[in-house]
Order: sequence, then C-alpha cells, then structure tokens
Amino acid sequence: MDQLAENIKYLRKQHRLTQQELADKLQLKRSLIGSYEEGRAMPKISVLQQLAAAYNLTIDELVSINLSSGFHERSRAKGLQILPVVVDHNNDELIPIVPVKASAGYLNGFADPEFIGQLPRFSMPVPELLGGKTYRVFQIKGDSMLPVLSGSYLFCEFVESVSDLRDGQTYVLITRDEGLVYKRIYLENGTHLLLKSDNPEYEPYLVDSSSVLEIWKARGVLSFEMPKPSHLDIARLSDVLAEMKEEIRKLRDS
Repeated sequence: MDQLAENIKYLRKQHRLTQQELADKLQLKRSLIGSYEEGRAMPKISVLQQLAAAYNLTIDELVSINLSSGFHERSRAKGLQILPVVVDHNNDELIPIVPVKASAGYLNGFADPEFIGQLPRFSMPVPELLGGKTYRVFQIKGDSMLPVLSGSYLFCEFVESVSDLRDGQTYVLITRDEGLVYKRIYLENGTHLLLKSDNPEYEPYLVDSSSVLEIWKARGVLSFEMPKPSHLDIARLSDVLAEMKEEIRKLRDS
C-alpha cells in the first residue's frame, strides 16, 4: 500500500477538493483525511470502497498503482464497480435501504456516494449480518418470486464478481438493461446468466453477464404482510385427523 497516501492526496487535488470537502463526502473527520494522506493511518476497507467508488477506481488501483502517472487508465480490468458505503460516527458501516420508489434512481446512482448517503439506513446487530461484510436492503415489487411477497424487504450481501455466483441461489442484480431484478440465477455459460422466477407463471430468460453492474446475494427477508389462513382451517384439519385415526383403529380391530 505504498501508493495509497499519495494517491488519496493526488485524487483530492485533481478533483479540486479540500480535505474538509472530501471528509464531508465520506462522512469522516477532516483529521482522518490528513492522517491518510500523510501515511499516519490506514483507512478501513469501507473507506477504501468509498474512495474507489468516488473516483471510479478499483481498490487495487487505489492502493498499488501510481495514479499520477496515468498508467491506471491502461491497466483497468473489466469487472463490477466498487460500491460506496455509508458509515456512522464510529466509522462502522450502516445498511442502506433501497425502497421501491428509489429503485429506478438506483440504476443511475448506485456508484454515487451522495445518492447512497441520502438513502434511509440503519444498523442490524444480529449474528447473521455480522463479519465485516457489506449489506444492503432492497424492497421488491411484483409476484414473480412468490412465496416472497411484493413489498418485502430483502437483506442482501455484496458479491464482488460474476465468478462468485452460485447456481440456484437467489440474488438481486443491477443490470444496464433490466435495472433492479430479484431472481434465482444459473450460470449458463461464460457470457450469459439464466434468470428464473420461483413463480412458474414467469418464463426464465438470459442476460449478458457483461451488463451486470452489481450483485447482491439474498440472505433474508422482512415482510409486513401477515400470512393469510389456509382454506382448510385448523379446526377442520383436527376433525380430518380424528376421522383418519378412527378409520385406522377400525382396520386394526377387524
């Protein structure tokens, strides 16, 4: 990480920002920016992600390449964009929520720290969402993934690249052509992904893997719509079981 301190200073000056202005964009103290530029402190991974996203770089480029030479423009590898994150006053990551009404804007703002910073966010101190990973909550619309109901909130974990996808798992994808979709994903070949709905009324379809901008693995779901009672209520079910037991008893006695 020899280049990191110089790169942070170089990029800030290239974008004509003061240390305070950069600190405000990253929701950090100005003194932290100074310590990063002087090499007295090392940014957390969440801060590196924010910096990389703000300057349209990968973390590897940010920490290992002399950006002032211009060489990074030739060395860029094709892949997913590093995402911006939101942190609290202790520099701990918060979980942004992307409600249905913001899903259209997310396609244009997913790499913009200011857009992500304006989304509602919270912390969720449960074991399933710990471990230093990055999470986001997406509200879904439609019935293509029943029994997950329209309006439900999906708790998702960031996936760095298409190569990390696992067949048959459910993901939220951000793509250039489809926007934000929640589907079960299958690796069709090296260039395409097969997206399938859990609702059999919807036909599966292919997307070009190069059109994928972000990948989020679904980890859990929150819904505020209570389940409706079954057509066969509990009382009737108890009667049916009692009748079956009586029939079994009669068969044994005979």
